[in-house]
Amino acid sequence: MYWYELMQLIRQFELKAEEMYKMAGKIRGFFHAYIGQEAIAAGCMTATQQSDPFITAYRDHGLGLAKGITPNAAMAELYGKATGSSKGKGGSMHFFSKENYFFGGHGIVGAQIGTGAGIAFAEKYKGTDNVVLCFFGDGAARQGMLHEAFNMAMNWKLPVLFICENNNYAMGTSIGRTSNVVDIYKLADAYEMPADKVDGMVPESVHESIARAAKRAREGDGPTLLELKTYRYKGHSISDPQKYRSKDEVDEYKEQDPIVRVLRTILENGYATQAEIDAIDSKVAQLVEDSVKFAEESPLPDDSEVYKDIYIDQNYPFILD
Repeated sequence: MYWYELMQLIRQFELKAEEMYKMAGKIRGFFHAYIGQEAIAAGCMTATQQSDPFITAYRDHGLGLAKGITPNAAMAELYGKATGSSKGKGGSMHFFSKENYFFGGHGIVGAQIGTGAGIAFAEKYKGTDNVVLCFFGDGAARQGMLHEAFNMAMNWKLPVLFICENNNYAMGTSIGRTSNVVDIYKLADAYEMPADKVDGMVPESVHESIARAAKRAREGDGPTLLELKTYRYKGHSISDPQKYRSKDEVDEYKEQDPIVRVLRTILENGYATQAEIDAIDSKVAQLVEDSVKFAEESPLPDDSEVYKDIYIDQNYPFILD
């Protein structure tokens, strides 16, 4: 039931946000929807603990909601309002929530891979049992940062899960056009890093693979690369005409819709009644509608905020004279 409710929240939030984007002046800038990839967020949440840091690229709304950013704070951030998760300064691509251990939302392709390894180094240095989940797409898997981070993560046995959300396309370029290595999990072989390919459209499979890798990392055995095979039903961004793939291809993947599959499992096994499902749908719909109202009524950041959260305070205790 948790999986279904979370996945529905992500799906309905994204659909509503897309609607608000297309209404002139409501949401501006870039917008990358997570629609189709919800099973990954759901499976990761049940296989980890709340204090495990998550870091991802700019397709970040779904994972941000999963980690605990409220729909209100998420929608307000899309609107650029002061009540947003990044005070209205980050927008769609830069969701952050320190209290929920969500560290972005990064616009530079592949940059979060090195940053994720760095957070894992900090967790190990501090002696916590936290594991970092570092998400990236199949396009970012071709960045040099990945190889440098893999090398150091294995050398230092860092508690990090490198998670490739392979949705088949880097913007508009299919994975087969970027390298002869189309099975991304095999990239780990060069570093003798454990790796696996997983069906990312099924939360059960995601949960099991994440749980195994997280256990290994908590025991001090270092990183794992997981290639989660998924699919995005929308374009790379909201302005993507999607001429690089056919409607038949998209429809074929929609037959594997992760939310429909979870719902079917719930009803066929009697985990919930249709009335209970309807109640969840109604609750999610209300949360999403409320988030729009909250964003509409929230103030824009004050002009005095323009230089805050950018430059470090010169009295910061770790700066040496």
